[in-house]
Amino acid sequence: MMTQGAPAPTPEEDKGGLRTALAGLTTRGRSFLAAGIAAAICAYVLGQSDLLRVGLLLAVLPLVCATVLYRTRYRVAGSRRLSPGRVPAGSEARVHLRMDNVSRLPTGLLMLQDRVPYVLGPRPRFVLDRVEAGGRREVSYRVRSDLRGRYPLGPLQLRLTDPFGMCELTRSFSTYDTLTVIPRVEPLPPVRLSGEAKGYGDGRQRALALAGEDDVIPRGYRHGDDLRRVHWRLTARYGELMVRREEQPQRSRCTVFLDTRGLAFQGAGPDSAFEWAVSGAASTLVHMLERGFSVRLLTDTGSSVPAEGADGFAGASQESADAAGLMMDTLAVIDHSDGTGLSHAYDVLRGGNEGLLVAFFGDLDEEQATVVAKMRPRSGGAVAFLLDSESWVREAADVPGPLDKSEERLRMLREAGWTALKVPRGAGLADLWRQADRQRMGIGAGSGTEGRS
Repeated sequence: MMTQGAPAPTPEEDKGGLRTALAGLTTRGRSFLAAGIAAAICAYVLGQSDLLRVGLLLAVLPLVCATVLYRTRYRVAGSRRLSPGRVPAGSEARVHLRMDNVSRLPTGLLMLQDRVPYVLGPRPRFVLDRVEAGGRREVSYRVRSDLRGRYPLGPLQLRLTDPFGMCELTRSFSTYDTLTVIPRVEPLPPVRLSGEAKGYGDGRQRALALAGEDDVIPRGYRHGDDLRRVHWRLTARYGELMVRREEQPQRSRCTVFLDTRGLAFQGAGPDSAFEWAVSGAASTLVHMLERGFSVRLLTDTGSSVPAEGADGFAGASQESADAAGLMMDTLAVIDHSDGTGLSHAYDVLRGGNEGLLVAFFGDLDEEQATVVAKMRPRSGGAVAFLLDSESWVREAADVPGPLDKSEERLRMLREAGWTALKVPRGAGLADLWRQADRQRMGIGAGSGTEGRS
């Protein structure tokens, strides 16, 4: 990711003129100006012409420096590169800055400063020595955030100073870059959850051959087609070579559901229940994409972000990698919704897409638990992780309250065929993932062909 351009005066500088230049006077420059004015007044009162010349010298020097510096136009180009541009929460990214002097004259002493949000750390500042004509300088700094989101970096600023330190002026570049902090991703073990073949294999869902919709019916022969695919009966009927369609190996489907209702979660911050659910959804998406599933992200609002996995999260194809990145970018900025129910998501799931459903829920009342029970797909597995937000905000030393109502919700979902687990505070998703496999094997063993997901 690059930012490039040349520093230009800000609109205030263009309008303010001398006033802007005087505003850039340093403490030294203001002291010289004040001493010069005081010396001139004393010279007038005392009638000392020599003192007047000294006063004029002291007052004129900072004014000349400010005027010359204001009129200075350095031709420099700046660039910024993020490595990487998408980073998990809690990890560091490095920002590389480069300054090129594209003019024929050397620059003076430069102070380089980049604007960053406070959550990424302190504002970086660098002092650059004199840059020769055609020369360059490269510096770098690190940023880190425990909170996911999209953070602007820039614009880049240059602070110019005169050789005497009388004045400082700031020139700004016009563009900026964006750092995307995605949720933490936890590696998950391969377990058996869906009750049908995984990834590519012999299963219910099949896709057509690579030629796409044109292969729904036999088509005309094209140069390069395998002669073993020629359909001779149709060739005789149409009087030209016809090629039969072929089937690809099945690619199983997985829907990752994330409950974002604001009333379903309590607390905030990187250790809150909602952030755990977002991280769990991201970990599941990555895991299922790596297993070769066709994956989509669904929220309680009914909006979904589809993607299709190939050979991993990065994907063997660029399209698959872009789709996976789109889902992670969505999770990076996802926030609480204003909804109170799960009916919109139920309408989407009612469409009948077979496959694995992995859901992360907050607090459920009896009505919403009934809706969730109906979400279970007709075929494939259904795994639910229930986060009791009250237990997440309750301190360990607090006296435990009455019997947790989440136990009743777990029972309702399990009776409907869900593999449902309660998520205690600080639990690891990998352990719960294995526990879901053991629970499913205990209540549904022998239900069908099982792959590993």
